[in-house]
Amino acid sequence: MAEFPPVPLTLEGSFVLHQFFRFDWKSWRACAAGERQKIVAEAVAAMKTFERENADSPVHSALYSELGHKADLILVHFRDSLEALNQIELDLAQTRLHDFVTPVHSYVSVVELGLYESTRKTYEAAAAKGFAPHSPEWNAEMAASMKRSAEAMAPRLYPAIPDTKYLCFYPMDRKRGEGVNWYTVPYAERQRMMHEHGMIGRRYGDQVRQIISGSIGMDDWEWGVDLFADDPIAFKKLIYEMRFDEVSAVYALFGQFFIGVRLPVEGLGGWLSGKLLH
Repeated sequence: MAEFPPVPLTLEGSFVLHQFFRFDWKSWRACAAGERQKIVAEAVAAMKTFERENADSPVHSALYSELGHKADLILVHFRDSLEALNQIELDLAQTRLHDFVTPVHSYVSVVELGLYESTRKTYEAAAAKGFAPHSPEWNAEMAASMKRSAEAMAPRLYPAIPDTKYLCFYPMDRKRGEGVNWYTVPYAERQRMMHEHGMIGRRYGDQVRQIISGSIGMDDWEWGVDLFADDPIAFKKLIYEMRFDEVSAVYALFGQFFIGVRLPVEGLGGWLSGKLLH
């Protein structure tokens, strides 16, 4: 692989926005009961339009009640463009409920599928045809291969938000320091490590749905990781086991972890009165 580009091919799909809000409970309690009801009704109507286009459409926005001090509410959105995500921010800002929340964190990324295995095969096939890296012929070969892969993997590139009770989100980087630098490791070694890393995740496939999004050039970390499950202990077990994997043990840096309980949009009024629906 030394003569080939060191960068693995990637496929991109839905753009993703995570919004984290702290709620102003003091101001909310000071608001008249009748006014609170109107604000809730307006907010629920708006969030239902975020959630899905119609009753038969996949869920592309979801609300979570966050545990801990980092925030009170999490909104997660999957859309086809950055403009669509930006419009959601603007639409939410028009609601009166927005007067009671303070954004404390956010994360912007795009669903990403890394193609370490197929990249090598695609590079070798192009080289076997006599195409030089980055030549017009080479680029056309890459584009054709990516198109075929994108069509085959469309459900993973444009996912619905899983209907699970719990969400775990965290950002992460690969180390690139003086002593340990993921980006200087030979391609074949990275491919081997990523294969072994992925096998751990696959073993938890019946318990945890994992959606990886790339954020290089979009936010402060290189990737965002969303884990969805009905048993929150599965998050701990999966992430703990991965810590022993070479990719994580040697090359991974992790940001803050956020965990939330799924809050049906219809349950927002109950949440605002101190009741979490299950």
